[in-house]
Amino acid sequence: MRELSVNVIEKAVETLYIDANLRLSDDVVRAQAAAMDRETNPRARDIFAQMQENLKIADAQSMPICQDTGMAIVFIDVGQDVHLTDGSLTDAVNRGVAAACEHGYLRASVVADPIRRVNTGTNAPAILHTRLIDGDRVRLTVMPKGFGSENMSALRMLKPSVTREDILDTVTELVRTAGANPCPPVFVGVGLGGDAEYACELAKRALLRSVDVPNADPFYAEMERELLRRLNGLNIGAQGFGGDITAFHAAIEVYPTHIAGLPCAVNIGCHVTRHAEITL
Repeated sequence: MRELSVNVIEKAVETLYIDANLRLSDDVVRAQAAAMDRETNPRARDIFAQMQENLKIADAQSMPICQDTGMAIVFIDVGQDVHLTDGSLTDAVNRGVAAACEHGYLRASVVADPIRRVNTGTNAPAILHTRLIDGDRVRLTVMPKGFGSENMSALRMLKPSVTREDILDTVTELVRTAGANPCPPVFVGVGLGGDAEYACELAKRALLRSVDVPNADPFYAEMERELLRRLNGLNIGAQGFGGDITAFHAAIEVYPTHIAGLPCAVNIGCHVTRHAEITL
């Protein structure tokens, strides 16, 4: 049994949360650059150039890429042969988020109560997703999720008789309805199966998959390609001004479900969909 102090996780959360807000992952940077090369709309190309300049400034000056530094979504896969010591995992994660907000000069965007709306001042608490996995390591992923895109999330409890085409139509319509609100071009995560709760988590986890990695199942990999083709035919374009590129990437994650239903969740990431990860 390997022991790991939650204080190590706390510090890792702080570092990852700051880093994710300052620098995009390499696959997202490549996706933006490739999209700019394919874009033919002059206005959209100009917006892409501004996006690229924004990334350079954020990196050079250690400033957040976006003013909305997001609610902290933290995914922790804990090896079953790890014994966490020195206190509560949840408390450690929230201390890490608070430290990142203070030391990284990140915007405090979390309210303690959804109706009374008093800001916590620390950007904590985080949304924490934990899973037990094999081994003696802890895999930690921090996703700062802005709510311009999060507000465009959707869940549809489809009938089990729906077809592949019906699902593609449903997701495409949800993105069309979202329009310019999620700061396109977007990354689209789709969760199929499970129950209502788990489909939404799958959709968010889909946004963590590298742009360079298709679904391992050829059936769903083809669906991803077709979905991306349809999304880029919407002509929403960069920041909603029209263009060839409405979406950088579409990812589908699936899970077994009940014979009487087919949950379909969509989670949209903005043009600066951010995350950072480490294995401890």
